[in-house]
Amino acid sequence: MDASRVKDRQVGYTPSFGIEEYLVDRFQRSILFWDILRKRGNNYLAHLDAGQPPILIFDYEMIIDGRHFAKPVNYAMVRIVDRRRTGTVAVSDGERRTTRKGELIDRDGLPARPILIIDPRAGHGPGIGGSKLDSQIGIALEFGHPVYFVLFYPDPEEDQTLADVHQAEIKFLEKIVELHPAAPRPAVIGNCQAGWAAALIGADRPDLTGPLIFNGSPLSYWGGTEGRHPMRFRGGLYGGIWLTSFSCDIGNGKFDGAHLVAGFEDLNPANTFWSKYYHLFSHVDTEEKRFLDFERWWGGFYRMNSEEIHFIIDRLFIGNQLEQGKLRFEDGRLIDMKNIRSPVFAFASEGDNITPPPQALNWIKKVYGTVEEIKRCGQIIIYMVHQKVGHLGIFVSGSVARKEHQQIIGNMGWLEYLQPGLYEMVIDEEPSNPKQEDWRVRFVERNMEDILKLDDTLADEQAFVQVNKVSRFNDAVYSLFLRPWIQLAVDEPTADLIRQLHPLRMQRYLVSDMSPWSAPVKMMAEQVKMNRYQAAADNPFVAMEKIFSETLKSGFDLFRDLRDQSQEFFFRSLYDNPMAAIFLGEMKPERRGAQLEGDGGTEREREKARLRDLAEKGGFVEACIRVMAAVAGRDKIMDVREFQVAEQIIQSHEKLKVLTPGEFKLIAREQANLLAVVPQQAIRALRMMGLSREERLELLRIAETIAKADGKALGKKEKKILASLEQVLQKEDTVQAHRDDSA
Repeated sequence: MDASRVKDRQVGYTPSFGIEEYLVDRFQRSILFWDILRKRGNNYLAHLDAGQPPILIFDYEMIIDGRHFAKPVNYAMVRIVDRRRTGTVAVSDGERRTTRKGELIDRDGLPARPILIIDPRAGHGPGIGGSKLDSQIGIALEFGHPVYFVLFYPDPEEDQTLADVHQAEIKFLEKIVELHPAAPRPAVIGNCQAGWAAALIGADRPDLTGPLIFNGSPLSYWGGTEGRHPMRFRGGLYGGIWLTSFSCDIGNGKFDGAHLVAGFEDLNPANTFWSKYYHLFSHVDTEEKRFLDFERWWGGFYRMNSEEIHFIIDRLFIGNQLEQGKLRFEDGRLIDMKNIRSPVFAFASEGDNITPPPQALNWIKKVYGTVEEIKRCGQIIIYMVHQKVGHLGIFVSGSVARKEHQQIIGNMGWLEYLQPGLYEMVIDEEPSNPKQEDWRVRFVERNMEDILKLDDTLADEQAFVQVNKVSRFNDAVYSLFLRPWIQLAVDEPTADLIRQLHPLRMQRYLVSDMSPWSAPVKMMAEQVKMNRYQAAADNPFVAMEKIFSETLKSGFDLFRDLRDQSQEFFFRSLYDNPMAAIFLGEMKPERRGAQLEGDGGTEREREKARLRDLAEKGGFVEACIRVMAAVAGRDKIMDVREFQVAEQIIQSHEKLKVLTPGEFKLIAREQANLLAVVPQQAIRALRMMGLSREERLELLRIAETIAKADGKALGKKEKKILASLEQVLQKEDTVQAHRDDSA
């Protein structure tokens, strides 16, 4: 502390150590803190009066409103009208449209592929994916994509089902395809719960979707590691789906989203009851806008019909039917994720305690079993795991948007050019030019063991099979004996009263201008702002306050850890023991991958035979694309710079530039399948494709250019593939000519 300030604070010879300024500062912060909470309550009420519109900061226009469908739903699709057009190069009508960063560009020189963003309907309203400039919508606009957004309204339509919502989202995509007939199929970004909704669309209508991007999306609901992911045990401890049925009955057939939000808050009591508010209190002069903006979304509680939430909890979260390939809609349609044909990108985080990496990624192992099966299906799956960001940070954090989402969207055009297989997207920690944020991006080939390392074991899922049985039994008992009486007692006014008495609503409207005691807070806050006096940062009492806050937070964390450990212990005591197997019957979770390994052999052999026959067909174009793909992927790492060099070669080479992007993509996909399934045959067959001496020399030059594209010295694998190509592609005179050219 500054000595002069200590002297000023002294009274006689007794030092005060700054207690006067601390008490004044603390009193003023208290007034400002409660005034911000008053504003939060007012914002909550104003948001209700306005019909709880989405919190998007971007202008949009309505494209299609699901409330007017023959089977109405409370969903709609809008188009973001703010499409930025900076730094583009127009393409004349007479010029063949080409690609930039792998994406087809339109007449204005902008990416032609539309992007559809779907926010989660998990208790809150829509808009978190576009609540700030540094967001998914903002990044997509910066790249120039046409951006569409799916929004939904607070109350579901009468008799609305999840199958109706699914059909509505399919109609939205059909409309986008109609509006952009010459563009590639739209990419679909699903945040959290919207990720499995996007997966349902991709599996049901693979003809409508381009790349599917799942951000923090649960698809493998029983996954998790011991001692770290307690949320998955709640369903078993509460007895299963019956509690959801009860919540719908006291809501007169509607499920209150505030229950879901309360469940999220319960995961971290320290933040819910203390840290969030203390952070506002200690930064009351600077945090008001951020706090109020977030709370406007966090406090916007939306509702679902009983059938919708029952389908989600019973068939997805407790039944886990999606990854098992057993999920059916009411009309009998079976949803199988192996039907997805477009590239899939899954973004997870180690810091996410709502959708941890095992729940976001284990479906890959469950659905396909092996990487060989992924390749046989011609599928491309990419994943990325952040090391620390929390669940909401995946969609809300500006730093994540500027780095991870910028690279996902910016490199989306390359995904369809990868060879079939499993990849991890790796972004260098530091960009080569911080001002340009030009991170180096690589797609590194992975195997199933890399996915399983993110989980401790799959054996603990046996207990969840028993939970599923208990859940359905309890729900049947509840429906038979209790539901009729509760439905008889609860009408709409009673249900609305119950909703208004929810603690998350009460804490908002009780601290608002509705409450008479808020008037003096407002008046005092105005005076405080005019006479604000802040304590010095080195004030010892400020330091003591922070120590007290950390101590209290540690106490909450200790309570949380003990609670979570005890819940996991009780869960395993109830369901993961021999007695449960005796009473409920022993049943192991289905392993679709294991079945595929045993039953898919004949189909795999037929596919290999087809590709072997195809390997010798084609001419220079097919051979060139095959060579570029083989060299780029030889070290199991696909560097984006290799893609960029390949794109330059394609757009400048006389025989390649005549291809339309669509034609090139079809050939590239077929050649990638060849290299993935029959790699040695694909290389040996080059000599049988009837290439001239000049064409073979050209292929060797292109191969060397691609090998050097990443700016590094050639590795052993790259040297080996170049040597193999030299051996295959020509007789001795051509090889010698190529060596002379290189020298």
